[in-house]
Amino acid sequence: HVQLVESGGGLVQAGGSLRLSCVASGIFDSINAMGWYRQALGKQRELVAVIYTGGSTKYAVSVKGRFTISRDNAKNTVYLQMNSLKPEDTDVYYCNAETHIETNLGREYGDYWGQGTQVTVSS
Repeated sequence: HVQLVESGGGLVQAGGSLRLSCVASGIFDSINAMGWYRQALGKQRELVAVIYTGGSTKYAVSVKGRFTISRDNAKNTVYLQMNSLKPEDTDVYYCNAETHIETNLGREYGDYWGQGTQVTVSS
């Protein structure tokens, strides 16, 4: 089992910045991808940004150029630097990790979520 603990959310004025962090702990051999998603009440969870083991990244169009995702593989941590925040960025942000572990039955994959952290941008 893998646990993800997020931190860094809060209230900020439009144009401000926040940095989210997510630490993964538990039993796994490798984290294939770590990412951030966000979800507003009554809406579907959507991808914000993802970073893969090799360092390649993918961003939602709405955040490209403003948000930067990075990871520290040694610390099993992913970060999301959010600049030029807008009121429409207000959401609960969730950390996600895709892992695998080698077992005597073969490779097993896992998909895990953090508990979410609230980001509120005031106008």
